[in-house]
Amino acid sequence: MKKMFSRSLPPVIAAQLRNYGKLMRIDKPIGIWLLLWPTLWALWLAGAGHPDGGLFVVFVLGVFFMRSAGCVLNDFADRNIDPYVERTRSRPIASGAVSPAEALTLFVILALVAVGLATMLNRPAQLLAIVAAALTLAYPFIKRYISIPQLVLGAAFGWAVPMVFAAQTGKTSQLAWLVFGTALIWAVIYDTFYAMVDRDDDRKIGVKSTALLFGDTDLFVIAGLQLLMVLALVLIGTSAELGFTYYASVAIVAALMGYHQWLARERQPAGCFAAFRHNHHIGMVVFIGIALDYSFTPPPA
Repeated sequence: MKKMFSRSLPPVIAAQLRNYGKLMRIDKPIGIWLLLWPTLWALWLAGAGHPDGGLFVVFVLGVFFMRSAGCVLNDFADRNIDPYVERTRSRPIASGAVSPAEALTLFVILALVAVGLATMLNRPAQLLAIVAAALTLAYPFIKRYISIPQLVLGAAFGWAVPMVFAAQTGKTSQLAWLVFGTALIWAVIYDTFYAMVDRDDDRKIGVKSTALLFGDTDLFVIAGLQLLMVLALVLIGTSAELGFTYYASVAIVAALMGYHQWLARERQPAGCFAAFRHNHHIGMVVFIGIALDYSFTPPPA
């Protein structure tokens, strides 16, 4: 289907649309999954295993458009940095395939679609959506000024959680903020692995990251954060009164975290990047544990 669509368009237009797709990272969906999993955790927890179907569609689409908009804005902000980083020099703006003006136009279109989706939510969720927009706008620029930009990324990636609870229940409960905190910790973990890939380049060009901040203690700090996340997942299970299936998934998550430490043990870029990408499985396992646990629970009366 994709090839047929491309063949029906003039080659120049088809090539540019592919460049826009690369700018949105459609060819690299790992970021969508990392943003989607906490959103799905929240949907199932807020809905006690039976989330509203309309909200499910709105939030899944919202994940896609907000992540895409964030990638476009990030590359626009890094247009003078990416050409000097081995991993990013072939990105559309850095390579000259997409102009900065085109990128801004695409960002505005994607953001407007996200705004349209937000208008379908209730008032409490709409107010939280304003914070989500601010975090999305801030993150691409914050890494020039603070040493822990991963914390801001975690807040941006996890902010869908309180939005989901507000949309589903009309309020943000203690459980909502506990899930948000867990998602934030998780983002710092996987994005530190990601930052370890670019550590040498970032040091040369002055970009800040937790990989540089933690230095030689990086894996030790990540291990501490992993332990903290496991404890937070246990607290989620206690707060939501989940059962054995969920706690079994938490045990699998702990084992996966040990595997990620092993992948990154020599701090080589390939191993660190593999550890980053494999974090997708952690989000998936947690969701499966939640969903299976609720599958034996009847819907609320």
